Amino acid sequence: MASRRTSKNMNGLVLGAIGVVFGDIGTSPLYALKETFAGRHALEVEPASVLGVVSLMFWTIMVLVTVKYVAIIMRADNRGEGGSLALLALVTDLTKKSRLASVVTALGIFAAALFYGDSMITPAISVLSAVEGLEIVAPELKTYVIPITIGVLCGLFWIQRRGTELIGILFGPIMCVWFAVLAVLGIVNILHDPTVIAALNPLYGAELIIRHPWQSFLALGAIFLAVTGGEALYADMGHFGRVPIRLAWFALVLPALVLNYFGQAALILHDPTTLENPFYRLAPDWLLLPLVVLATAATVIASQAVISGAFSVAHQAVQLGYLPRMEIKHTSSSEAGQIYVPFTNWTLFFAVIGLVVFFQSSSNLAAAYGIAVAGTMIISTIMISFVAVKVWKWPKWVALPLLGTLLLIDTLFLASNTIKIGQGGWFALAIAATSFITLTTWKRGRVLLLDAMANKTMPLDEFLRIKEPSVLRVKNTAVYLTSRPEGVPSALLHNLKHNQILHERNVLVTVATAEIPFLEETDRTTVTNLGKGFFRILVRYGFMERPDIPAALRDVSEHGLDFDLERTTFFVSREIVLPRLPPGMAVWRELFFSWMMRNAVSATDFFRIPPERVVELGTQVEI
Repeated sequence: MASRRTSKNMNGLVLGAIGVVFGDIGTSPLYALKETFAGRHALEVEPASVLGVVSLMFWTIMVLVTVKYVAIIMRADNRGEGGSLALLALVTDLTKKSRLASVVTALGIFAAALFYGDSMITPAISVLSAVEGLEIVAPELKTYVIPITIGVLCGLFWIQRRGTELIGILFGPIMCVWFAVLAVLGIVNILHDPTVIAALNPLYGAELIIRHPWQSFLALGAIFLAVTGGEALYADMGHFGRVPIRLAWFALVLPALVLNYFGQAALILHDPTTLENPFYRLAPDWLLLPLVVLATAATVIASQAVISGAFSVAHQAVQLGYLPRMEIKHTSSSEAGQIYVPFTNWTLFFAVIGLVVFFQSSSNLAAAYGIAVAGTMIISTIMISFVAVKVWKWPKWVALPLLGTLLLIDTLFLASNTIKIGQGGWFALAIAATSFITLTTWKRGRVLLLDAMANKTMPLDEFLRIKEPSVLRVKNTAVYLTSRPEGVPSALLHNLKHNQILHERNVLVTVATAEIPFLEETDRTTVTNLGKGFFRILVRYGFMERPDIPAALRDVSEHGLDFDLERTTFFVSREIVLPRLPPGMAVWRELFFSWMMRNAVSATDFFRIPPERVVELGTQVEI
């Protein structure tokens, strides 16, 4: 990753980070402060409350984003990559000999599952809150808010299949304009009531909590909306690097957000009636319509970042063995990270449209938003603790107070957001639970399947001793894809049983995924000569890479193996899973696993094998 970045200009990376990384957190001013005073658990509008809320919002941003993510978690990269599954792969390696290994794995998988709930709500609330500005421009336009929102979202998801390379060029400049407008609107309104600057003192937030403990606890769920999207700083680190993201945060994004929130607070202090939509009320009337257009563009960009993140998580999950093979299209010839996953795209699309139609307003969606992000953040804190102690070797007198404080803050926000479960937060949790069941069922099912196949596998040396002397050998090469790097593939046994032949050269290929994002080409393949015309090749990929078996075979010529695809036949085994009694896991999970097996993308497509060179053989396996 480092070598790829050194060829790029730092300014370009910073601009790209502004356009991609900060879209979600950058559009939070549209609804975060409004929901604190106008949401379902609204605080009374009085100077002490306004100053207390904006103080809590400021220090939440500073602690959870600046300290936790920018200063601490972004140090825990996995070969330059970030995100829940990258962190899981890193921590799993640290705890694999510990009794906590299964707990850590479950937490990491659940964090990825929570992301899917968040990735459905973010586009809905972001775009809807932006389009709602039309109500401020002209109240009679209210009836058009939902149709316009749906239209914008339809266009957004439709263009995903065409890739975002061209659109990405515009992301950075548009978001720079957006953050500049946030800052300017904030400054203008702060100048009308400079007393709001006093809220930088954390005592105002502490006083609010002391005076109204229960109301403040409920308000934390809305205050937390100011940091939703903060986890993207870590998740997108692999695309831009920690330095450009940190520069963008401190130089532009953080000042713009703080100025805008303080500007909204100053406006509310000056005129409490602006609570209906304090963000749009920051602007003069002549600027409202252009601001709605700009806000809509910013929220589309924010949504695009989340959708792209969902594609990356799906890709990583497939490579790490948590999801079945699925269609993954690369939409750029120059950027490996730009991919399109049709199943994920259209699943998100129908969920997002359903949310807009069901909840009808950003305020209703805000009541459902946050619990998934809060859950992800608390898991990140737990997992980074292992890295701090085991890798960074932090002394316990430093690690325990600092990480314990962060964990306490995360827990408070999670507890406050649990109030939202009955108001719509159940949706994010339901999606997370469904995703968690899917991820763990596939992982467990694959383990059971491989174990069952291992019990039926004949050792290769025994096979050669018994079968080889009496079997007819034919010219050319046979490549057998096998999930286990030992024994005889079932496809080989089936070919021998039905055709009564062996090829002159037989190559057993196993694909393995490393717990790092990218591998050097020199580490890609290992070739073992087994004798009697048999070879075993282990092909490794990082979890951010897409396998390409023909390309890997072309690269093993230095081992004395030259492959001519026109004279090579690929034998692929397709397993048909049958539940057995007693089952290896719950019967309904075995049936679900069997269904996923039947609907997985074929190995031919996934590994980029020419279909005209493939022979597919089926085998039944009980698990």
